[in-house]
Amino acid sequence: MSAAATNLVAAGTPPQSNRGRNRITSKALSRVVAAVTADALGVAPKRVGVDLADEKGLLVLTVTTPIRVVSLARVHSGPGVIDRAGGTVLDRAARAQETIRDRVSDITGSAIGRVVVRLSAADIQEEERVR
Repeated sequence: MSAAATNLVAAGTPPQSNRGRNRITSKALSRVVAAVTADALGVAPKRVGVDLADEKGLLVLTVTTPIRVVSLARVHSGPGVIDRAGGTVLDRAARAQETIRDRVSDITGSAIGRVVVRLSAADIQEEERVR
């Protein structure tokens, strides 16, 4: 042990160790982003497109995805359908941005700079009745 290392140990500071690095491939990161997006918007992960970019050291995520919506006939037939569906399309997209940023960061440890959600289609789903 060198004299500097001995002084640190004697002073109560543990010696630093090289712990290595973890690398996440872009393909793995894209699949995580697709899964999180699909979960947030109620669509199949295979229908979610993901584009990754770097902006000043921060990860920029651009997701292109359909979104599930209830039919217009159902919206006109009963009050509260939009609230039961989770809000307006814009509200749901904004919440999805936050969810994607937070969950991808938690899962991968990546520093997310920006999340762009592009809605490519509306998957019209009839509202299910409670039995």
